[in-house]
Amino acid sequence: MISTTELPSTRPYLIRALYDWCSENGFTPYVAVKVDASVQVPREYVQGGEIVLNVSMDATSSLKLGNDFIEFKARFGGKPREIMVPIHRVMAIYARENGQGMAFPVSDEPVDSPVLSAVGTADSVQADAEDVPPPPSTSGSPRPTLKRVK
Repeated sequence: MISTTELPSTRPYLIRALYDWCSENGFTPYVAVKVDASVQVPREYVQGGEIVLNVSMDATSSLKLGNDFIEFKARFGGKPREIMVPIHRVMAIYARENGQGMAFPVSDEPVDSPVLSAVGTADSVQADAEDVPPPPSTSGSPRPTLKRVK
């Protein structure tokens, strides 16, 4: 029998499920990432240590939503880039159009916590994406605040 300390994280499974939900319902899936040295993204698009990535089929190629990493190729400012995000650095996945999604706790240590909550606020940093309306906010809840920059 596997103990609870040996169980794999539910985070990658929930990310894949929400990605599928967004895609199947015609929404654009966005992933909010807390950037550190383990995250491979164009640093010029990072603001406040965070970046939001459009991971839709139209914006990416070779997308792999694995148990340890999200990997894909995308264009930033017309330049092709390879992106690699450790799953434990994903702060949220949500639909651009309505803000529906899920937020995850992110600490400085790689922790795979099963504790989850709904997305609260997300004005976002974006790479090659259209204007995004912020998702509905919840009052009184300390959530990460993301800012949209063009």
